[in-house]
Amino acid sequence: MQRRSDAALARNPGIDALRGLSILLVVLHHLGLRMPLKASLLGDVVPARVLAALNWNGYEAVFVFFVISGFLIARHSIARWGSLARIDVGAFYARRAARILPCLVLVVLVLSLLHLAGAADYVIAREGQSLPRAIVAAFGLHLNWYEGRTGYLPGGWDVLWSLSIEEVFYLGFPLACLAVRSERLLFVLLAAFALTLPVSRAVLEGNAIWQEKAYLPGMAAIASGVLAALVSARWSTRAPWLGPRLVMLGAAGLASVLFVEGWWWSWLGNGTMLVLTVSVACILVGLDGREGVRGARGFDWLRSFGRLSYEIYLGHMFVVFAIVALYRASGANADWSFVWYVPGVALCWLLGAAVARVYSLPCERWIGRRFARARARSARRVFAPERAAPSGLQ
Repeated sequence: MQRRSDAALARNPGIDALRGLSILLVVLHHLGLRMPLKASLLGDVVPARVLAALNWNGYEAVFVFFVISGFLIARHSIARWGSLARIDVGAFYARRAARILPCLVLVVLVLSLLHLAGAADYVIAREGQSLPRAIVAAFGLHLNWYEGRTGYLPGGWDVLWSLSIEEVFYLGFPLACLAVRSERLLFVLLAAFALTLPVSRAVLEGNAIWQEKAYLPGMAAIASGVLAALVSARWSTRAPWLGPRLVMLGAAGLASVLFVEGWWWSWLGNGTMLVLTVSVACILVGLDGREGVRGARGFDWLRSFGRLSYEIYLGHMFVVFAIVALYRASGANADWSFVWYVPGVALCWLLGAAVARVYSLPCERWIGRRFARARARSARRVFAPERAAPSGLQ
């Protein structure tokens, strides 16, 4: 298996754009729940199918992000350590903590303060829920389970459900790789897991929240991304002609789910989500190894959304609530509600960019340096020459 440097995998314009599309659809979904595009003047001139695709694919977009996450983390792990069987568990966990914890701590702190201040849209008031329990659920990576048991939390808390799924997967992922060792066996196990997605959703019918946010469906999507990374690491450089074809095939599958999802559901039911994850996996394999290809002009803004996806995802509900409050306070007619989407999307990006620049990226670098120094000190102690014992103890 060919090993690449981290620098070679640092940025891929196509993957950044795909990730940007997923986070943009999440933002549009949460705006659409409160200001649906079909109720505006756009409903008279834009096909209903297009407006529905823009407003009602937030859940599907999260699954797109799950697949991308699995692909990137597995692909970068292969680049750093040569294969998944040689993952450095400590370094893997340190990288995840450096990326995840700073923003999570900040968001939970702000949400807690807004709850205590009694701010509208942020107070946890549902029976059976409380602020301390929500904090434990967020940091304990079971906020999805907590919502399944007690109901939806306010929107700013609710977005943390996907983080619970992702990080539980990544807690076990390096250990599973070291335990299995064989790449072929790992591939078979991951493939079997990825294929359980329709079944794991079907058996959860009856609890809409838990069916939407349970661990197994989301983790199956992440497994699809890891599978794509294994395939790409072995074959992408051997069959470069296949890349563009896989991108076109995957893009067609993804577009069909986003725009004619009803048809897929009438035919495949929960299998529709498997069509989605396989389509995204095909796109990722096709794009991998094409980091040097210049992205299409005019889409730099979308790629920047991809680069800031984590910060935007965790913080976008603050903007959504503010924009909706301003829209309602202005007394604006619903016909023009679509106009408010422009500042809403722009402010989501600005907030994400500001948080990344002044807080999350500096924290990530600081944690990385601390971990590197700690590992270096540990290595020096292990390999330091043994000192001669005092003469009285010889």
